[in-house]
Amino acid sequence: MVFVDGDDHDVVSWATVHDEAKAVAAGLQERGIRPGDHVALLGPTSRHLVTAIQGIWLAGATIVVLPLPMRMASIESFVDSTRLRIHHSDSRLVLVDAELMPFIEPVADDPPMVLLDDIAAEASSWFRPVVDPDSYAILQFTSGSTSDPKGVVLPHRTVCANLDALCSAAELDIDDDVLISWLPLYHDMGLVGLLCTSMTTGCGLVLGAPQDFMGSPMRWMEWISTYRGTATAGPNFSYVLATRALHRAEASGVTDLDLSSMRVALNGAEPIDPHTVEAFCEAGAVFGLRPESAFCAFGMAEIAIAGTFPVPGAGMRTDAVDQRVLETERYAAPVAHNADNVRRIPILGRAVPGLEIRVVDPETGTPQLDREVGELEIRGTSVTPGYYKRPADNARLFRDGWLRTGDLAYLIDGEMVMCGRIKDVIIVGGRNVFPEDVERALVSVEGVRAGNVIAFGVDGGHGKEHMVVVAESKASELGPVRRTVTETVRLAVGVPPKDVVLVSPGTLPKTSSGKLQRSLCKQQYLDSLLVSV
Repeated sequence: MVFVDGDDHDVVSWATVHDEAKAVAAGLQERGIRPGDHVALLGPTSRHLVTAIQGIWLAGATIVVLPLPMRMASIESFVDSTRLRIHHSDSRLVLVDAELMPFIEPVADDPPMVLLDDIAAEASSWFRPVVDPDSYAILQFTSGSTSDPKGVVLPHRTVCANLDALCSAAELDIDDDVLISWLPLYHDMGLVGLLCTSMTTGCGLVLGAPQDFMGSPMRWMEWISTYRGTATAGPNFSYVLATRALHRAEASGVTDLDLSSMRVALNGAEPIDPHTVEAFCEAGAVFGLRPESAFCAFGMAEIAIAGTFPVPGAGMRTDAVDQRVLETERYAAPVAHNADNVRRIPILGRAVPGLEIRVVDPETGTPQLDREVGELEIRGTSVTPGYYKRPADNARLFRDGWLRTGDLAYLIDGEMVMCGRIKDVIIVGGRNVFPEDVERALVSVEGVRAGNVIAFGVDGGHGKEHMVVVAESKASELGPVRRTVTETVRLAVGVPPKDVVLVSPGTLPKTSSGKLQRSLCKQQYLDSLLVSV
């Protein structure tokens, strides 16, 4: 594998990492860590972090990878949320990167904290523990408000089942495939989907950090070119940034970038905009990227990562439906791709091996027919047993043995199409407006920061709901931006927002993995905490 730190590339064999991980495991055992114990990790992506992850497993313990903040606006908030996760996870030990240790000053009741690079002992003193396949491998905190973290428990058996499933569904070739990742290791797509896939199969991996990508999105494309990457993954916004970088590269006359090796460019973790996928494929085609590599998929922490995958090499396929019918009748009525009032939605493929999916009425659990919108439910070999010490949440999480995802979706001949989150739907004038449609419509509005828009509904009194749009903007003249936002939303979904709030860059709340937090933004709006620029 290749560890990337800025412009430094460190090529290391998995055998070497494994030997170093044995030394970490020995150090953990010397400090009393035994099978079943939880060990928390706090640090940026690095060789030390990856080695510690494997070392914890070699000691028979459970990893709890703590998120890093997307924005260091509030050190106090970061420290508080980190401590909350440490205590909620019952971690017996915390391994901390040297650069972060000064921020986490131990207080009463904190478990011992040790520097990541100080944990190793003599590898020869490591003894292999007996590990129950049903014991926890990972305690994965879900994205969401840091005030109420929920830890998804993922036993070894569950993680392995999902790794087998995704390798099969993605047609992984361990001899030829090279995975490229900058995704954070505290997120399921980065940890399980890419790192664990490489770690357990031995296929190649080029691993950078989120800051490497965010500082220069072109690096992602350069890693693919340099190491002949065949598979990568990222959320929708990352492909927007990569597209801009590719356009700049073309304009500046770059000729030594070669993306022809790419066969799986997975887009997931947040709503997928088909226009974003098409724009990325078009920009990448100049450098040899094949459109067939576009791979729109669905996953979630509660199933380790992989849920539904399309057929590799098929490219993005979309379903064109009547938006008005979808919003008023919750039925995906097919229309021509160039029809008026059309909404194109990516088709996310079939359940990976070992999983089953169904769509049901959210209230009654009655299975829906094809194209009838309802709640997506999942069952099978890689479904979590539940959230750690959250019995009330677990009671709501399952229905008759099926995991309730909270997502609105529909099926077409066994393939899944995602519409949005149930709790986020805005009901205006009898229509179910999906906030994703509103946010997507504003991607190219001049003066609005792409990917930094949140739409939600608020109580308008008399049983009515009003739509509010909050967007980050750098524009000096806000009046025209506000008017353009209002008109663009009206044209996109047929209903204008009741209020448009323009805020400074960096204001919108996001999860540690970069997802927009609609519920928290809505609460900030209701509490008058959002300051318009």
